Amino acid sequence: MNEPLIEFRGVKLSYGAKTVLSDLNFSINGDDFVGIIGANGSGKTTILKAILGLVRPSGGSISARRGVVYGYVPQSNTMDRVFPFTVFDVVKMGMYGRLSVMKRFNKAHAGKVVSVLSQAGIERYRNVAYRDLSGGLKQRALIARALVNDPDVLVLDEPTNDLDIAGEKSIMDLVENLHRTRRVAVIMVSHLVNVVINYVKKIGFIDAGKFGFHAIGDALNETELWQTYHSKLRIATVFGKKVIMPE
Repeated sequence: MNEPLIEFRGVKLSYGAKTVLSDLNFSINGDDFVGIIGANGSGKTTILKAILGLVRPSGGSISARRGVVYGYVPQSNTMDRVFPFTVFDVVKMGMYGRLSVMKRFNKAHAGKVVSVLSQAGIERYRNVAYRDLSGGLKQRALIARALVNDPDVLVLDEPTNDLDIAGEKSIMDLVENLHRTRRVAVIMVSHLVNVVINYVKKIGFIDAGKFGFHAIGDALNETELWQTYHSKLRIATVFGKKVIMPE
């Protein structure tokens, strides 16, 4: 499980003439659970797109292990809420890229959809319209869609956006359980540092176009937090959980 799945070597990511991030050097291993932290607009989603191959580097190289499968979980508010797709339909969409014209959706595929709905804790909502779900249930449906092709890497973009505290914990507990039981690598981006720090094994901070990974124990220091947020922050422990707050 420690064989690198993805490697960035001297990568620069740009949109046209504008450089977003530069000198990216890191690898993602099969047993990693990593969080990428930064302010809005700092380039978090750009890193995810580069990992998924949706953005090509303008410098350096990105390599992935042959045959690696990604499961992508977008922000739930990016899903079209006009069309009345059921939860089953939304998860089924995750299979379309792997079904050829000659290999149509069949009973075995339907069984797989039901299986991942169960793993995500929403099997009983299979016939409910996706647009009628709560924010937390929508996120579970998108996670189930990402799981349906048995990914090696689960990639999540702001998975707890617009959720209350209970919803944040519920989603993060689910992701942690999937990481452990399915042995899937997890890469997530968030601007909510307090949501991330109690779950991930490694954390990456984005600051002024620079980025680097640290083991979570090494990263939680006031110097690193100052360089990222340019504000005096302190780290406290409340009921066994780490909390970052202003001094």
